[in-house]
Amino acid sequence: MKGSHQQSSVLSALSKQNLIPLESIDDITAEFVGKNKPFIRFLIENKNIDGKSIAKVLSKSFGYPQIKLNNFDTTLVPDGIRNEKLIIKHNALPLYLRGKVLFVAMSDPTNLDALEEIQFNTGYSTELVLCEETSLQACIEKVLEDESDALDISDIDSEELAGIDVEEAKKEEDNANREDDAPIVVFINKILLDAIKKGASDLHFEPYEKSFRIRFRIDGILSEIAKPPVALASRMAARLKVMSKLDIAERRVPQDGRIKLALSKKKSIDFRVSTLPTMWGEKVVMRILDSSSAMLGIDMLGYDPEQKKIYMDALEQPQGMILVTGPTGSGKTVSLYTGLNILNTEERNISTAEDPVEINLEGINQVQINNRAGLTFPSALRSFLRQDPDIVMVGEIRDLETAEIAIKAAQTGHLVLSTLHTNSAAETLTRLLNMGVPSYNVASSVSIIIAQRLARRLCPQCKEEEQLSEMQLAEQGFPADKLSEITLFKPVGCSHCTGGYKGRVGIYEVIKISPTIASIIMEGGNSLDIATQCQKEGYNNLRQSGLIKAMSGMTSLEEINRVTTA
Repeated sequence: MKGSHQQSSVLSALSKQNLIPLESIDDITAEFVGKNKPFIRFLIENKNIDGKSIAKVLSKSFGYPQIKLNNFDTTLVPDGIRNEKLIIKHNALPLYLRGKVLFVAMSDPTNLDALEEIQFNTGYSTELVLCEETSLQACIEKVLEDESDALDISDIDSEELAGIDVEEAKKEEDNANREDDAPIVVFINKILLDAIKKGASDLHFEPYEKSFRIRFRIDGILSEIAKPPVALASRMAARLKVMSKLDIAERRVPQDGRIKLALSKKKSIDFRVSTLPTMWGEKVVMRILDSSSAMLGIDMLGYDPEQKKIYMDALEQPQGMILVTGPTGSGKTVSLYTGLNILNTEERNISTAEDPVEINLEGINQVQINNRAGLTFPSALRSFLRQDPDIVMVGEIRDLETAEIAIKAAQTGHLVLSTLHTNSAAETLTRLLNMGVPSYNVASSVSIIIAQRLARRLCPQCKEEEQLSEMQLAEQGFPADKLSEITLFKPVGCSHCTGGYKGRVGIYEVIKISPTIASIIMEGGNSLDIATQCQKEGYNNLRQSGLIKAMSGMTSLEEINRVTTA
């Protein structure tokens, strides 16, 4: 009965869009009885319904985001949770982890039993993303084909995990052959594995006069996870420097390196490593560069429908400039990489100048800035323009020279994507003007500006309703006409989350440069004038977008107050 009801729900949605006649629903449901195949596949094969049309209709009807798997890198499927029986049984493929949330690709949005069983077996909360049946099948076949190559993350050998040649390490480090260093190697490998499992973005190894602590940044918040003996600080720093191929004898100046950890024969995770001499030893900070974050798809990032449309429309333009702004750690890189992945087709020549290159993207020409060697943002951009580019991405506009070349590219038939460090979309425009860029160049070249923040997402398992009076809600800036309808939630904390939060969601201010805004720029208007006009044109600022996320139950008012200005 349950299966029949699910099939009827799918058929009803398809009939409303005229993909099947309403009167044939009962006949199709009866015909499917006894068929040993997924229902969506049955419709495609036996009823000649286009799979892409089915996915589009079901995504809209059931409210699930749609993802395209055509170019999905199957090596990103998390190791250790590839359960062949569950994948085949439910025609569902776990795609990637965001914190402690596992996103599962399915073509049938009514098969919620699949999500429950996968959640039970993996221990992760699950969220459904809808995809087209044919591409799902191809992806599943490739994952199962590669399964024999995958390794369980908990079984990785210490030396294999280190990703270095053992003999080379012994040559580089004088004390590497001492027996008492073996626990250091094992401990560091365990720390790196724990960071990956917990969804940390950064690791901090911090020596002090009388203590030594290790902290993880999870969902944007640092928390202490270990306090090893202070006597081990220098040896741990040396071990990390060997793994990063840095000079272990140099302790007086900062150094930068990378570690590549092989999690399977086909999948690895990179760490960007930075050392800094402090009063009591070298502090080491590691950034986890997981390429799966760049493959999320725009529907996973948290844009409102209108904001997503503005961004997608700008990406489809042959020229112009898209600027993403926000503080460090606000998700700017993921927003840019998501846009680049959408644009990354055989017909386009895409080049990026980055400092540093965080995630490798197949099919995109990525250039690592090296100021010492004279490879700067301006010099890289000049070279790009001599190499027949369609799309250019500049990691950050830091000075007038870079800004001028980027704007020239945007005015001469190229789509340019870049970032700035400002607090709002309006301030981004005035920052360019303050750099010395002529107002007419700013007004004519910038297409859209995206200001963003990342807020922690409330744990669905333990969040509780928060009681606030209508006066308190009004003071916080909630819409006056909806005060009586608003329900907010607050964090509690449970075994499934960290302090009541699990994962993060993006908060955005997306501004399209209209003729009126362009006029204000040309007339020398300040950021306040621009922000006022943006409000008149109906664009939500960061605070308003955050309050909408709180009203939807995704996050708490406390968290919105932390990441935006009241």
